[in-house]
Parts: sequence; C-alpha cells; structure tokens
Amino acid sequence: MAKLVLTNAKVTIAGTDLSDHIASISLATQYDLVETTQFGQTSKQFVAGLAANTITFEFYQDFQAGSVESIIYPLLGTATTCRIKPIDAARSADNPEYIMDGTNGSGRILISEWQALNAAVGEITTVSVTWPISGDVIKLTTP
Repeated sequence: MAKLVLTNAKVTIAGTDLSDHIASISLATQYDLVETTQFGQTSKQFVAGLAANTITFEFYQDFQAGSVESIIYPLLGTATTCRIKPIDAARSADNPEYIMDGTNGSGRILISEWQALNAAVGEITTVSVTWPISGDVIKLTTP
C-alpha cells in the first residue's frame, strides 16, 4: 500500500498560489444525521442528510505585497475560489484535484474568520482558520 508524505501540495485561493505559506491543511465533509426511527424498532435509525464541507488551514503570516494577509483580508465575509492537489503536478487518479471555485457544480469557500496576528515573542506568526464551503467539493482525477 502506497503512503503519501505531504511535502509539495498545491493550494490556490482566489487564483493565487499560497502553497508556500501553508503549514497544514484539512478538507473535511460531514453529513447531518436525520433520524428515521419508527415505532417497533429497538435502536435509532438514521440516514445521511445535508453535507457540511469545511477547509482548515494553518498559514504562515506575513504582510508583504502578494502575501497571505494581502490576499485574504480583503475577502473577509465573501466567498472565493480554492483548488487543492496533494502534489504540485498534473491531475490524475493518483493526484486528484479538489475544486471549490463555482465550476463543475462546485461550491466556494466562505472567508468567515481571520486572525491578523497569532504568536508569542520569538515565535513565527501563524494564522489558523476553518472556513465553511458553500456548496459541494468536486474531486477531479482526469487531466
């Protein structure tokens, strides 16, 4: 079984490659549980309801032109585009691309929170955020 050590992921947000400013990423989907228990059953029964997609980043913060702050801060409170590949190479079955850019029926990420600064004396400044995805995440595997 192959294993992947994430070292060269490709992440674009609002059309800007921010890969070199990201320490970690998590893309998650969770479904609401809708209870369907009927009389006579002895255990609760459920079906999957609506999906809630989220994306979590830990960014390395800086304030230069073209930096994380200059891209993200103006987008606060808006939905924008995001594309992610585990490896910065051509899209394939072994290197899927997850899109959240409003194309192919996908949703978009909602920039709902931001921390301008987060560090103690002598530490690197990071920003940790979890943003909801308004709509579906689409996984593409063909070039």
